[in-house]
Amino acid sequence: LYFVTFNQDATSLAVGTTTGYKLFTLNGHDRFDQTYEFTGEDVCIVERLFSSSLIAMVSLSAPRKLKVCHFKKGTEICNYCYPNTILAVKLNRARLLVVLEEILYIHNIKDMKVLHTIRDTPANPKGIIALSINSDNSYLAYPGSGQIGEVQVFDTLNLDAVTMIPAHDAPLAALSYNSSGSLLATASEKGTVIRIFSIPSGNKLYELRRGIKRCAAIYSLSFSPDDKYLSASSNTETIHIFKLDSTGGETTAAPPPESQTWGQYLGNALVSTASYLPSQMTDVFTQGRAFAHVKLPSPGLRSVCALTTTGKLLVASSDSYLYVYAIEPEEGGECVLSKQHCMLATSDASCDDAELSESAPAEEPGPPSFQTNY
Repeated sequence: LYFVTFNQDATSLAVGTTTGYKLFTLNGHDRFDQTYEFTGEDVCIVERLFSSSLIAMVSLSAPRKLKVCHFKKGTEICNYCYPNTILAVKLNRARLLVVLEEILYIHNIKDMKVLHTIRDTPANPKGIIALSINSDNSYLAYPGSGQIGEVQVFDTLNLDAVTMIPAHDAPLAALSYNSSGSLLATASEKGTVIRIFSIPSGNKLYELRRGIKRCAAIYSLSFSPDDKYLSASSNTETIHIFKLDSTGGETTAAPPPESQTWGQYLGNALVSTASYLPSQMTDVFTQGRAFAHVKLPSPGLRSVCALTTTGKLLVASSDSYLYVYAIEPEEGGECVLSKQHCMLATSDASCDDAELSESAPAEEPGPPSFQTNY
């Protein structure tokens, strides 16, 4: 298993393997149906445009070449070659973005012409990038520094720089827009704090505490379609789900048990009084804890998440399974596993022997094994 990603609205899942790629359809009744299978190439990137027949793919055998195909017709629409390894591809109904380590190419998706090239970007070997799925609000976000967590926001419709956001002290690890492109979630390599900014202003709205002492590598961030929740997966066994207060600032923590410890009582008291403190003193006090969480089978599994319109959390994991969890909207807490599906074979037993390939092409640093959703 080389690559897994959800499409823009989490109604489809694309899986790249050593022999090709598969597309699956997801629906609100936890069904998981294979839509299409292609064999013949070792596919390390495959992105589908919503539920259309348009896909963009890159193979490990030709890591500098992008193919845009109509999978239902089995035809190749066009292909482009780039000067270095393609690390990520993102698309919405207006733009297709190709990410190299130090160059970004913005294509018009209607005719695939290159509209703009952003050169000499800070080194981005992991291909960290986010593109709004809203084609009328088509903002791009990418790292503005290799040393600290600066985010550059770029308007791919008007081809103009919008703002620079000083998001974190440490380099960026993950970026994700909400469905309208009005919110941007960020995480750094430290992984303890997740921040959410208003776009295009760049104002900070939320600061979410994933952990205090335990640093983690954040793999994916995902907003729910209604912007009420944000999920975060990492190299730990826990996936956190934050509930976002519509007023911004504080997060809604899970209801405390009847008998609180003194530390829990003090923490809640500090949050409740934060609104009365001067603005420069409130940052640390307005960091909420997760509303709900998921425990994966073991730590260290790479995963990418998506939140659905039906209140489910989808987790595609490097153990070759798609896990479906039900979120309790009122109580939160630990989510219940409702379904699991094998992404490689019709028999779930064969997933036990599946291995995630983390290797890259010998001559170039390869793309990350898992890509976050948009």
